[in-house]
Amino acid sequence: MNKIIVIYGSTTGTTEDVAGRIAAKLNTSAIPVSDLSQDVINDNDVLILGSSTWGAGELQDDWYSGVDTLKAANLNGKKIAIFGCGDSSSYSDTFCDAISIIYNAVAKSGATLVGRVSKDGYSFDSSASLDGDEFLGLPIDEMNESHKTDERIDAWLKSLNL
Repeated sequence: MNKIIVIYGSTTGTTEDVAGRIAAKLNTSAIPVSDLSQDVINDNDVLILGSSTWGAGELQDDWYSGVDTLKAANLNGKKIAIFGCGDSSSYSDTFCDAISIIYNAVAKSGATLVGRVSKDGYSFDSSASLDGDEFLGLPIDEMNESHKTDERIDAWLKSLNL
């Protein structure tokens, strides 16, 4: 059985809440990215990474050192899935862009990236996290579509085949 950990960066608590919900559904732990270390990476087979998007499509602040930690790690053989929290109404042109920043940081790491999600059912103008008709991870909009969050998480987790 895969050992799984959820790692999140959260400023207002929204991404922390979503990370906790994902971890509870997987019967595992969620830790802040500020606690990410080589030991955490080495001790887990699956890393589920989550960040909110800030400003003009930027990572949550704690993730900048987290990205450096991931880049320095041996991720060969690991599975990585990414989720992001965003606001598709107020920030419709940078919706969940943080997903793409994390994705690009680990794309050539030797890890297997899983968890793409169809853009169908989402309302936004633009996202750097789109690859064709799919997001590079799971976008969550707790500001405008919180009623869809649990259903989206459940469908995403099922697609990960963990």
